[in-house]
Amino acid sequence: MPDKHLFEYAVLRVVPRVEREEFLNVGVILYCASQGFLQVRFTVPEARLQAFAGQPLDLADLHARLHAFERICAGRRTGGPIGQLPVSSRFRWLTAMRSTIVQTSAVHPGLCTDPSAALDRLFEELVA
Repeated sequence: MPDKHLFEYAVLRVVPRVEREEFLNVGVILYCASQGFLQVRFTVPEARLQAFAGQPLDLADLHARLHAFERICAGRRTGGPIGQLPVSSRFRWLTAMRSTIVQTSAVHPGLCTDPSAALDRLFEELVA
C-alpha cells in the first residue's frame, strides 16, 4: 500500500461585495509538506460571477489576482518577494485572512497518496 501524505487545502472564493460576505468558490490551493507540493487550480466562470455579483465586476483584475496565486505557488522571482519564501510560508501567506475580492476558506487537512490527484478531486467536489 502506498504511503499516505498529510496535506492541507483551502478553497479560493470570490467575494464581489466584501460587506455582504457572500462568495462563490472558484478554486482550491493544496499544500503537502512531505512532497514539497504547493499548487492552485481555479476557474473563472465569468457569466456566473457577473450574475452573482449583481454589479459589474472587473474581470481583468480578478484574473490578475488569481494568477498571482499561481505565481506565488510556483515560487521563483515571478512570484515576487512572497514567491521566494519557503513553500510552507507561501501557503500560510496565501491562506491568511484578508478582506478583499479573493479570499480563502479555513485550512482543512487530509491524507493522500498523490497531492496532484487530491487537488483535482477537491477541485471537482468543491468548485466544478
